[in-house]
Amino acid sequence: MAVSRRLQFLLVLASIAVLQVWAATKGDVAAKNARLSALSLEEVDEQLQKCAIVQDLNAAKLEHSHETSTLLSGVFAVLFPGTPAVNALLATLYISGPPNFLLALCPTNIDPSSLSVMVAFAVGGLLGDTLFHLLPEIFLGEDTHESVSFVLVEPNRNLLLGVAILVGFMTFVAMDKALRIATGGAGHDHSHGHGPSADSSSASEGKSSAVEASGSKGPANRKKGGKSAAAKDDKKPTKEINPSAKLGGYLNLIADFTHNITDGLAMSASFYASPTIGATTTVAVFFHEIPHEVGDFALLVQSGFSKKQAMGAQFVTAVGALLGTVIGIAVQEFGGAGAGSDGPMGRAAGIWGTSLNWGDMLLPFTAGTFLYVGTVAVIPELLETGPHNGAEVRKTLVQFAAIALGAGIMLFISWHD
Repeated sequence: MAVSRRLQFLLVLASIAVLQVWAATKGDVAAKNARLSALSLEEVDEQLQKCAIVQDLNAAKLEHSHETSTLLSGVFAVLFPGTPAVNALLATLYISGPPNFLLALCPTNIDPSSLSVMVAFAVGGLLGDTLFHLLPEIFLGEDTHESVSFVLVEPNRNLLLGVAILVGFMTFVAMDKALRIATGGAGHDHSHGHGPSADSSSASEGKSSAVEASGSKGPANRKKGGKSAAAKDDKKPTKEINPSAKLGGYLNLIADFTHNITDGLAMSASFYASPTIGATTTVAVFFHEIPHEVGDFALLVQSGFSKKQAMGAQFVTAVGALLGTVIGIAVQEFGGAGAGSDGPMGRAAGIWGTSLNWGDMLLPFTAGTFLYVGTVAVIPELLETGPHNGAEVRKTLVQFAAIALGAGIMLFISWHD
């Protein structure tokens, strides 16, 4: 009896000891997991750099790397010498100032469709910047010359980045759709081959041709109506602007202002990502802005604006780019990693348990807008063909060469970074 009680007592003590060990082990695991979750991505990378195999990889990379200061990197260093915020503001001035000053050299009767080669070049630049720079930076990060880099795969992080790209794309879809509804079907065409003014002018041409056809049925009609027609022509104003075309011009200015805000967001997001991404994005947006501004200028003139009024309106819309840059800088400074805290943000302390902060969402949003502008907004214009097959084949080859040149410049910059 005494032996059985003693065994029972020993079993109870053993059970308590096992429970204590289990509780302590569980507590240690929970504490370890909490400590790992509190580590930022930068701290994780710092720990990885201490591993022997990683140090060997770094030594091999330094041995085979031949980083040299190229002319292009020197030019970028001169153009963008400051902090990300200062560089973003400088880039906004570069993409807004020169294209608007070029309008002084543009004739008022310029045909927007003649800009197709420049538009094709801009398409190559935008798509090249998106595919070669923005998307790799968004999902993989920026490479460094001194050490190898590792990517911690977070499925939910990648999903949120994809959502931000989709939001940027659909934002421009909504803008374009709203403008088409407001103008009765004519949207804000970035290549400016079409528009409300073009529709109204073609309609007026159709009416005039119909009048000429009806007036040329017989010599009697010409004799009887000759004097009265001449008198009417004398009284007719030199240029009559359709009210819908005038409205289309003002709506186009609103769309331009909104579009320029996204350009400013692109400047701030790219420079806060890395100096190289910022520089290449500036180049891509700059070459896109030249045909964009010239096309808008032609559209405003067709809508009844004088040359000075059209130039002034374009300078007003350029303020949107500066506004977008300031908004982007504010988001990066106050919504970025570590903003409002004493240390770096843990890898699970960001948006919805990921390592993302709101500043990280600007770059994928920009990529989404660039995808829309470079495809949906411009490609339909490049796909249009005329009745002369030979001329269209030559025109297509030139456009494809321009697209390849624009994308090739972006690839060259990225390859030699």
